[in-house]
Parts: sequence; C-alpha cells; structure tokens
Amino acid sequence: MNIVTLVGSLRKDSYNLQLFKTMEERYQGKLNMTLADIRSLPYFDQDEENNPPQVVKDFKEAIAKADGVIIITPEYNWSVPGVLKNALDWASRVDKVFIGKPVMAIGATLGMLGTVRAQMHLREILSSPGIQAKILPPGGNEVLIGSANQKFDDQTGKLVDEGTLSFLDNKVEAFIDLVKLG
Repeated sequence: MNIVTLVGSLRKDSYNLQLFKTMEERYQGKLNMTLADIRSLPYFDQDEENNPPQVVKDFKEAIAKADGVIIITPEYNWSVPGVLKNALDWASRVDKVFIGKPVMAIGATLGMLGTVRAQMHLREILSSPGIQAKILPPGGNEVLIGSANQKFDDQTGKLVDEGTLSFLDNKVEAFIDLVKLG
C-alpha cells in the first residue's frame, strides 16, 4: 500500500518528522510510506495554477498515484502551518488530486491538547470543494499526541510511549481499512 506523507513541520528534529520516521519503520511491510517534499513548493500563485513549476507537478503526481495520504501536522497558533496549507492549496487546484483520496490526519506537539485545533482546521480544509478528501472519520480516530517531549526518545528521536504506540497501531489499522474500501 503506497502512502504519501505530508509533514507540516520543516524543522529537521521536529516531533512530527520523528513521528513519520517511527511510522515508516514500524509499519514497514504494511505501508510503503514516502515523504512528500513540501519545503520546495513555491507559494501558491493562481497565475501559475494551469502550468505550475515542475516541483508542483511532481508533488501532485505523487498524491494522485498514492493509495492514501497521511498528514502529520504540528499546531502553530491554533492551526496548521502555512507551509502545509500552501501544499494543500496547490493540490486543490486544476486536477484536484485529493478528491476521494483516503487521508489520515495526525500530529504531535508539546502542548497537553495535542494538535486538536490544527486537526479541526485541517479537517475543514480537507472537506473543501477543491479537496474533498475521504478523511478517516472523527469520533475516536484522532491521533493527538500531546506532551511529545515525554513520549519521544531523546537519543533516537523515535516515538517510544507504549500507550501512544498501541493507540496509533489501532488507528493505522482503521486507516488501512479505509484505503482498502477505495
């Protein structure tokens, strides 16, 4: 199962990037996860949407070819980071590669509430007319990793909190089921 992953943090040691690396290793054999390069995307420009730069074409093609998408977002000022929103704006225009695409939203942060506000905004964005993703439904499927500094190993950077990993395992299985439904 080919999964494209968008990580909304550009920081090289971010908990969200470490979460991707943990998942990539943990679910090897179940998910073939690749990391989309959102750092290189130019700012969305409607003047360029019909003939975007090659990096945008490559980004959109990767999403179009994927069986599903996992979006791992931090929470900046109670919302998603601008770089992630920019990537979603590009994906929402012209060929609209997210329509009907299975998506799982997760995130990690230092705060106690996890990334609840960012994920609420992300769900709104993913439901917009230009995106219309098939997002893993709320009501127990939210992966909101709070107090991340206590759940990731300082040396390896990997998520090590057993309760969080067990919960994540269950939600990844739910996502796999969603992807299989098509």
